[in-house]
Amino acid sequence: MKLETVLQRIPCTIIVKGKGFDELDLRSIVASDLMSDVLTAVDDRFLIVTSLNSEQVIRTADIVGAPAVLLVNGKQPQNGMVRLAEEFGITLLSTPLPTYKVCYLLGCFLESK
Repeated sequence: MKLETVLQRIPCTIIVKGKGFDELDLRSIVASDLMSDVLTAVDDRFLIVTSLNSEQVIRTADIVGAPAVLLVNGKQPQNGMVRLAEEFGITLLSTPLPTYKVCYLLGCFLESK
């Protein structure tokens, strides 16, 4: 799923355009507020969907190779989170939608492929 598809399917704000933003291809979605659960993901190139807005999320994304993070529930990132996303080249997005709705909308698209 191209990142462009995410931007078309859900209302979101682009906070940081990471490396390869225009051609970013995501394989799956991992939704969690526990970064220890995200660390157990076996795939790379996935979108992290979370309501946590701290630097820990970007550090976790960097460790697992996730190129993008989507903050849900209208959460806005802390300044340190934005700085780290820019430094690591990780795309950072925000949406007013809740986690379930985001996963449903994007999951339906992934399943239809």
